[in-house]
Amino acid sequence: MFNADYMIYYAITAVMSLIGAWVSNRLQSKFKQYSEVRLRSNMSGKDVAEKMLSFYNIRDVKVIEGQGYLSDHYNPLTKTVALSPEVYQGRSVSAAAVAAHECGHAVQHDTAYAMLKLRSAIVPVVKVASMASQFLLMFAFMLANTFPSLLLITIIAFAITCLFSIITLPVEFDASKRALVWLDQSGTAQGEEYEGAKDALKWAAMTYVSAALSSLVMLIFLILRYMGTNRE
Repeated sequence: MFNADYMIYYAITAVMSLIGAWVSNRLQSKFKQYSEVRLRSNMSGKDVAEKMLSFYNIRDVKVIEGQGYLSDHYNPLTKTVALSPEVYQGRSVSAAAVAAHECGHAVQHDTAYAMLKLRSAIVPVVKVASMASQFLLMFAFMLANTFPSLLLITIIAFAITCLFSIITLPVEFDASKRALVWLDQSGTAQGEEYEGAKDALKWAAMTYVSAALSSLVMLIFLILRYMGTNRE
């Protein structure tokens, strides 16, 4: 049973990793495609971010240039929107879409968006659960029949990380929605520019969908394994 459990576990991991890799490659392809479409306004990602923050009267958030490809993020602790060099300096549809999306998170923070507050609140617990689940899996299947409680503890740890992935979905979708509404209403991206930004953000969101699906599938597998152990 030990070998079978691990075979199934690694098979699920491999399949979900392939799906994740495909989505990631698709996102990079879309980013590259729309990176070649220059904004008519000729605004850089930095310009777009600062303009959006100013529109929402957010004065205490700084826009900085980060490092790494597609490493863009908003840090609520330091109140910074860190844009990768391609986005910070870029004057394309991709740069505008990503910059506006990250500012969408800043707007969420400023307006105390409930799902963002919930996600931020459980981050410390998620970090512990994520590290624990990887360690627990080393022994959970091996001792599933003699020590089923260990598998149950593993399930609880996985459930916490799965919950985080699921909560992340509305946070990311809402940030993209805010970004697209502002890009359109402000005239920063219209027509084909807007449609390109919408397409790029759709594939960015799909990376989070893929991660949540992977986490959910693994959780279901662990639960079924635990239920099977109790029947034996």
